[in-house]
Amino acid sequence: MKFIAAFIVVLLLFSAKNFYAFEAKKVDIGDIISKEKFSRYKDVGDFIEHSPKVTIEVRPEPEDIAEYGTDVVKSLTGSDCDRDGIMDDNAKCNAVYYKLWMKYER
Repeated sequence: MKFIAAFIVVLLLFSAKNFYAFEAKKVDIGDIISKEKFSRYKDVGDFIEHSPKVTIEVRPEPEDIAEYGTDVVKSLTGSDCDRDGIMDDNAKCNAVYYKLWMKYER
């Protein structure tokens, strides 16, 4: 009985993984940002500034724990330049901007 239950759980996990991989298909940023909208950005800094923001939880520093206690939560907020829901670093944002710039032949 335990074997059948374990088999079903593994099967469900495998199916969920395949479903997530299907849903996580990369979307072309050019399909999200139109030429008209892209032309409104003055430069890469303006593009990054007006990109959606994403907040992630990070491990608190020992000083934070000492000051606020063990239940402290620390977060960082940054830009999501490629609109995939993950915070991007400056190099990634520059690459996305350049890709759009090349696509729309600015």
